[in-house]
Amino acid sequence: MSSTPLEIRPVSGANHAAWLPLWQGYQQFYKTAIAEETSAVTWQRFLDPAEPMHAALAWRDGRAVGLVHWIFHRSCWTVGDYCYLQDLYVAEGLRGEGIGRQLIEHVYAQAHAAGASRVHWLTHETNADAMQLYNHIADRSGFLQYRKLL
Repeated sequence: MSSTPLEIRPVSGANHAAWLPLWQGYQQFYKTAIAEETSAVTWQRFLDPAEPMHAALAWRDGRAVGLVHWIFHRSCWTVGDYCYLQDLYVAEGLRGEGIGRQLIEHVYAQAHAAGASRVHWLTHETNADAMQLYNHIADRSGFLQYRKLL
């Protein structure tokens, strides 16, 4: 565990080379491959202030060691937006050091500042290590996800 403090900052145009390997690591973790074109559009959305999509990187010793993506969206159940924490990833070898927790807390703070009434996310049922953290910092809703690809 490093004693060097962690800094979490929103992404900027200059951060693409730091973000991309983490984004690719996230995809490898979930055994998926997102088209380069889709990743390029996603990156541009993070940089567009009119978009509801946001991203931040966790930095330690000048190196990006984690990422988080979140999206604000409307709800029929509240006046304020909800915040969907879509992607969270910490570089291999650095997990268990509290980086994931700090990234989630960063999203909590951003959501609170934006007036969102809820932060929610999904994880795969096999992601037991992450669920140990999630069980301490959030409540399980009891809802199951269903989907149909179109």
